[in-house]
Amino acid sequence: MRTIVVGTRQSALALTQTGQAVELLKQLAEEHGIECQFEIKKIVTKGDRILDVTLSKVGGKGLFVKEIEQALTDGEIDIAVHSMKDMPFELPEGLVVGAIPKREDPRDALITRGYSSLDELPQGALVGTSSLRRASQLQHHRPDLRIESIRGNIDSRLRKLEEENFDAIMLAAAGMHRIGWQDRISAYLPPELCLPAVGQGALCIECRGNDTFVLDLLGKFQHEPTALAVRAERAFLGRLNGGCQVPLGAYASVVENSSGESTLLTLTGMVGTPDGATMLKETASGNDPEALGRLVAEKLIEQGAERILAEVRE
Repeated sequence: MRTIVVGTRQSALALTQTGQAVELLKQLAEEHGIECQFEIKKIVTKGDRILDVTLSKVGGKGLFVKEIEQALTDGEIDIAVHSMKDMPFELPEGLVVGAIPKREDPRDALITRGYSSLDELPQGALVGTSSLRRASQLQHHRPDLRIESIRGNIDSRLRKLEEENFDAIMLAAAGMHRIGWQDRISAYLPPELCLPAVGQGALCIECRGNDTFVLDLLGKFQHEPTALAVRAERAFLGRLNGGCQVPLGAYASVVENSSGESTLLTLTGMVGTPDGATMLKETASGNDPEALGRLVAEKLIEQGAERILAEVRE
């Protein structure tokens, strides 16, 4: 019987979502008569070690996956469960995305001290987020807000909300749902107000491209509508060479026609300045996810997106 070693970060959220993925994989293996068992291996990443600096200053995307991908390449683990929004556009040679399961809620969530919406926050309220994307869109909507960087796992950020005079913090709704803390959410921010990060709410199950046993199992875990949406968002990311260190967001929704013959994707992408003073947004629809992602990126490039991103990187 094959033992499949599953690599994950060791935060409570990472272990929870990995455990949930493994349970579903066990069910799929049983249903299809695939004989295997699973073992979870915790791996510490650079992003977990450096908690006192904003993500944009320590390297952005890849911070939470590099060590796990190395373990995959070295054969220490067989699959890795990542949050898709942590994944760089380029994967290391020999590694592939084996499956993208069904997406959780992609929206950003506001957790406050007694306020029920973003508009209810008082003038000059202090909001914690380590994301330039969130900060840019918040400041565009509410220039009066004071934004301060806040790092750490979900529970430590919720603790900082209580202990460090924040009026609110922003987190991904998906993480709060997966860990079972959705009752702590004060408000959900719709994509029209705050576009999520590329792939937010989706998981990425990564494996070696030559491991046919694992690829066969993971193929049964794929949720095609989610995968199509994420491919469009990641094509947008790739064209703009984006990462955690730039204020960039994208969200694709899928409309399957009644006959099931074709799928229409609608993608909205944004690039903004960190202070929210300039906010570029474009929406387009199409059937080819990669072409759609590039198209929306090109429309933003025509409006000056690359100049904004270059200035932020400098």
